[in-house]
Amino acid sequence: MANPSLFKSIAGKLLPKTDALNEENAPAYAFSPRHALAQYAATGCLNATFYATAEEQLSKVLSLCSEVEPEFIAKTAVFCRERGFMKDMPALLCAVLSTKEGEWLQRVFPRICNDGRMIRNFVQIIRSGAVGRKSLGTRPKRLVQQWLEGGTDDALFRASVGQNPSLADMIKMVHPKPKTASREALYGYLVGSGYRAKVLPGIVKEFETFKANAGEEESSGVSDVPFQMLTALPLGRKEWVAIALQGSWQMTRMNLNTFARHNVFDEPGMTELIAHRLRNREAIQKARVFPHQLLAAYLNVDNTIPASVRDALQDAMEIAIENVPSVKGKVYVCPDVSGSMQSRATGYRKGASSRMRCIDVAALVAAAFVRKNPGTEVIPFEQEVIDIQLNHRDSVMTNATRLAAIGGGGTNCSAPLALLNGRRAKGDLVVFISDSESWVDARPGGRGSATMQEWQRFKKRYPAAKLVCIDLQPNSTTQAMEREDILNIGGFSDQVFELIATFAEGANAARWVDVIERVEL
Repeated sequence: MANPSLFKSIAGKLLPKTDALNEENAPAYAFSPRHALAQYAATGCLNATFYATAEEQLSKVLSLCSEVEPEFIAKTAVFCRERGFMKDMPALLCAVLSTKEGEWLQRVFPRICNDGRMIRNFVQIIRSGAVGRKSLGTRPKRLVQQWLEGGTDDALFRASVGQNPSLADMIKMVHPKPKTASREALYGYLVGSGYRAKVLPGIVKEFETFKANAGEEESSGVSDVPFQMLTALPLGRKEWVAIALQGSWQMTRMNLNTFARHNVFDEPGMTELIAHRLRNREAIQKARVFPHQLLAAYLNVDNTIPASVRDALQDAMEIAIENVPSVKGKVYVCPDVSGSMQSRATGYRKGASSRMRCIDVAALVAAAFVRKNPGTEVIPFEQEVIDIQLNHRDSVMTNATRLAAIGGGGTNCSAPLALLNGRRAKGDLVVFISDSESWVDARPGGRGSATMQEWQRFKKRYPAAKLVCIDLQPNSTTQAMEREDILNIGGFSDQVFELIATFAEGANAARWVDVIERVEL
């Protein structure tokens, strides 16, 4: 008889072996090229992260694009632009498509490069030579021409904010043909060549008049142009009040401290007006507000901001998290609070890094689940589980701030599941928010990652349970292999919440890559 201790039966379904190493050289599961491209596209901002430089991310994305068909690249670009509201990565994927055969670039270009910033990103990436070409070429040049010629004079002037390349640079590159006298004058004005001032569009004349009178007592109001065009001018409190009056929701959120520095809140009625704008449901929905944008604003405001305005940000958060699913049954949310989660959520870029960290996003997702699902238990983890109790009656801001204040140390993704197994707990949904770079629990030579082994034990007690792994950083591996009861997804847009909701509802819910493949071009 063979040695029974050596050849004893394995209980339950056989776990798949790990087939990759993560950035910590610990065992992990590799994503398919399609899933990995979707992961990088939804989370990558082409800036340095804790584990990868911007150059390494770019190289990885280009490598993945060579492994998938152009149609999937096109669908991924549209998905990340229209549902994830990404900017740099969809422009990069468009630039990649410019090197491929077929009409895929022409199909998706108007949906992705739909404003001045996206057009500039696209042109900048191509001119850099990063995708294998340095000139626009016939098709990209024609598409940029069509964008320049298709908009109104007002829209084109508003899109002239930004450099490297500027709108003037693009006009010189593609030589659009003006169809009206005002457009011909606008092109001349933008590129600094001769133009007839009398036929300039009205918005340009108004802006030039305002510039000439800025700072003078007789000036009244401000020109209705993008905020960035005005900031270099000598503006007083009166002009700043006028800017605040006509500001959009997002512009208001991003400039609360600026308004305070220029004494806007001292103007009678302005505090109430700005607070009302920030908590306005219709404005929030129109602006497509991400919960993390509100948390960033709340964390960044200083003590000079009136309390009613800070309260309005909390009210806005309650509206913005309405897409967080209400899940039947017991929910566990496990935010990663390890040292690597202190890195910037959108990467590091000198002079332009967001203050929002990965740990802030993880804390926010956890706090939002607590708010929408009062029975949710939050289990933060680093190299071990952190004991903390959250009150679902507290605001999302309050709970998110509490969670984000803890953390440090190594990463052990299996720790929350090991805790639940030790308690013999049952549950319907377990959600991880992490960068997935687990290494403390690495078990070389074993079958399956430690996370998969603990999940298998959990499933044995409650076979209907489901596991969702939200990865906040560009990555090509996971600790939990994709299968019927496990969903891996990247990023932190509202689309993440929608996919979790459908996944939690039934076994036949679409996988993340499936959703991208269903994008109509």
